[in-house]
Amino acid sequence: MNELASIIPDPNALLALEPEELGAKMLFLLRARDQPFSPHNCVMEVRNSVGPSQGLPGYPRERRSEIILAISEAFAWLGAQGLIVPDPGSTGGWMALSRRARRFETEKDFRQFELARSLNRDLLHPAIAEEVWLSFVRGRFAAAVFEAMRAVEIAVREAAGFPKGDHGIPMIRRAFHKDNGPLRDPEQEEAEREALMHFFAGAVGSYKNPHSHRNVTMEDASEAIEIVMLASHLLRIVDARRPAQNEGQADEA
Repeated sequence: MNELASIIPDPNALLALEPEELGAKMLFLLRARDQPFSPHNCVMEVRNSVGPSQGLPGYPRERRSEIILAISEAFAWLGAQGLIVPDPGSTGGWMALSRRARRFETEKDFRQFELARSLNRDLLHPAIAEEVWLSFVRGRFAAAVFEAMRAVEIAVREAAGFPKGDHGIPMIRRAFHKDNGPLRDPEQEEAEREALMHFFAGAVGSYKNPHSHRNVTMEDASEAIEIVMLASHLLRIVDARRPAQNEGQADEA
């Protein structure tokens, strides 16, 4: 792992990196080697390097213990993420890059992977937690957005008691219509009821409908996370309206 000294020559800069940040640098260096590797041997390369005292890339001897610990932490992180795995053809601690790691072409791909994993499944509404989270960790951001907003559309239709054939923005507007929508809150001000109708219709129209009718590219994980969290919020609003809808039906009966 002497290559690190060529791309991060300043030991203070290296030690300032978090394990995932240093792991990203190391992953692409290991990919360039294109062969199984031993984390122990990689560490020993740094420990035994000649270093700057002889005009060669390397770290000062008095800083190597700290640097080796940081490298070991980065290896541990890569293993925990399933990015390095035991080499199937070797014994004695030799490792190889996983299939997922080999798909990363650039550090931007790696950052998107990290960001996708930052989506906390526990914060998502149960209706979308499993399917949407899996799409995220697979890097299918456009699919995750579509699945989340489709779940909102379905939840609105079911909560409003509309037939299965109903869909799209007209159905959303009927469900939350300020005067007679089954999911409206009659205790709210009229302007607030109307705003919520537009809010739901705008969200579904902006983020679900385009994905229904054509291929939409979405490569920004952070944008996708924001949209999915919006869908989760909308689903919780629908949940809150279900009891009111059921009570209204009971009163009519």
